Amino acid sequence: MKKIVVVGSINMDLVTNVEAFPRPGETIHSLGVGYQPGGKGANQAVAAARSGASVQMVGAVGTDSFAQTLIDNLAGSGVDTAGILRKEGHSGLAIITVDRSGENHIVLAGGSNKAFAFGEIEGRIAWDEAHAVLLQNEIDRETTAAVMREAKRRGVPVWFNPAPAVKPEPSLLPLIHTCILNETEIEVITGAKVSGAEDAERAAGRLLEAGVTQVVVTLGDKGCVRAGRDGESVHVPAFKVRAVDTTAAGDTFIGAMAAASSEGKPVMEALRFAAAASALAVTRHGAQASIPSRDEVERLLSGSIRK
Repeated sequence: MKKIVVVGSINMDLVTNVEAFPRPGETIHSLGVGYQPGGKGANQAVAAARSGASVQMVGAVGTDSFAQTLIDNLAGSGVDTAGILRKEGHSGLAIITVDRSGENHIVLAGGSNKAFAFGEIEGRIAWDEAHAVLLQNEIDRETTAAVMREAKRRGVPVWFNPAPAVKPEPSLLPLIHTCILNETEIEVITGAKVSGAEDAERAAGRLLEAGVTQVVVTLGDKGCVRAGRDGESVHVPAFKVRAVDTTAAGDTFIGAMAAASSEGKPVMEALRFAAAASALAVTRHGAQASIPSRDEVERLLSGSIRK
């Protein structure tokens, strides 16, 4: 099995739970606080590894007290951490507030995630072993673009999750094999309003026209839509679960889908696997702590796990 290579962010998440989000200028009491390893890159790496893939994480941590904890947590999930740099300063931080319904607000402090350039990691990436390279928008944009260009030159598919949502340079879109994003992100990038599956398919068409090979739009409890330049479009419904925390649900979907793809699963099967993984994730608190194992996902798919 080839590797899933994730080039991206590694964060410590400071999570506080509240009854409802504060209004501007309002001070409220927290229901609880926790320190949890996160970061979109690291979350996707853990999701892919727990889904059964061979995974390499490439990124950076700082020189603070969180750094070794973040590396150890990745290694504990079976992720190869040899490609992680140590940069002077603080590791990436995410300040996350989760309300009673499970929705979240997130503020990022990039730290070491923004402190490394492509030249520092190019030789650490397992290019010859890579099934795909997964990228997001939580590291330096020029570094992300350089990884895309080199991956294209080497024939390694790029899977891109444009989150936080920033419009990519038009010249980068043809470098992307698979773009996975939610309805808010695709609205920012394409300008197309998305409120359901039909809207998502139309918006995805704009990215396909711009050169992306395959687009997957996640729609929360409405499932997901896949559209490709092969002309095949599918809508996969969501699993019905009680959500308590949506943190890392999208990252879980991406990592799980990439893992299924690396095994050669057909698109529909990979999407169903990813939908089941993300459904389980929202039933638990935390980022990486919420990501299910392959066995749990397969039991949900077989109907033998309680939803």
